[in-house]
Parts: sequence; C-alpha cells; structure tokens
Amino acid sequence: MLVCILSDSHDNRRLLEHAVRDAKARGAQAVLHCGDVVAPTTLRVLKKFELPVHVIHGNNTGDLYAMHQLAHEPDSVVRYHGQDATVHLAGRRLFLVHYPHYAAGMALTGDYDVVCCGHDHRVSVQEVRNIRGGLTWLVNPGTVGGVGRYPSYVLADLVSLRFSVFEVPTAPGEACNTSPVSVHA
Repeated sequence: MLVCILSDSHDNRRLLEHAVRDAKARGAQAVLHCGDVVAPTTLRVLKKFELPVHVIHGNNTGDLYAMHQLAHEPDSVVRYHGQDATVHLAGRRLFLVHYPHYAAGMALTGDYDVVCCGHDHRVSVQEVRNIRGGLTWLVNPGTVGGVGRYPSYVLADLVSLRFSVFEVPTAPGEACNTSPVSVHA
C-alpha cells in the first residue's frame, strides 16, 4: 500500500492539490497530513481524489470546530484525529504528530513502524533504533505548502517500507521531480 505523507500546507490549496494528484497517479491509496492545514476548507480540494485523508492539527490550528464539522460531513474523505493519531494501514502501525521532538520520542518507544511529523519544514527520512531493539522509521515530509523551502511530500510503500521524496510542481502540467532522497529498509 502506498500512502502520501505531507505536512504544513498552510492554506496553499494549489500545491496541496498538485501533490495529492501526483501521489494518486503514482498509486497512493491514502493521505496522511501531519498538521498546519490552518483553514479546514483547504482540504476540500482533496475530495475529488476520493482518498481517505488522515489529518491532525499543528501549531497553526485554524478553526478546530470547522475541522470537526468538515470531517463529519456525509461524503467527507477527511478523518480528523486531533493533536496526534495512531493509524493502522497495510498491517503497519503509524503515528502522526506535528512536532519533530515529540515524533522522535514516539519513534523510540518501538510501538510504531513509522512515525510522521512536520513543523520545521525540513525533509527527513531516517531509521531510529528503538528501545525494543528494533527499527522505526521517522519521516518528516517537509512543507507541501512551500513555506520557506521547496514544496515536497513523501510517498511511502508501507509493505516494503520504502520512502521517496518528491518535489511538488509549482506550475500546471509540470512533472513532480523525485529528489535524490529515496530510502528503504
């Protein structure tokens, strides 16, 4: 199962839409948004892709009541989890949180296969040796909204635990470029 991991859209509907369109074309079956959506209506651009969108809030929370309302609309693809979330997909345990320091601590527990975060807008994919003697992937997809850095997202293969970082196109019709970062277990 492929999932699109992204964060920090900061109301940039155009780049969010471009990223998810590209990820779906590459086979993504779900979207994980690690916070800083800001205005919940930003997520409406994802409805047409008909993919489940698991989202948490970050430090730029926007209107949490409106986020709750959006998630409970009859045809909504949005699943709003609050501050953090445990999500089970493809037999894997994933944890979503906005803050990298919180994510690093959760990766150390060994309770999860993949821990995802955002906040600092820096792309990072790394293995963390956890306290159980195993490995947990710690993934920060950067900023899909292109705030202070190039817009990016991570496409994760949850079966093989392979991760590829993609730069989001900034113009219509432009192809997404795969960055040199492509890692796997």
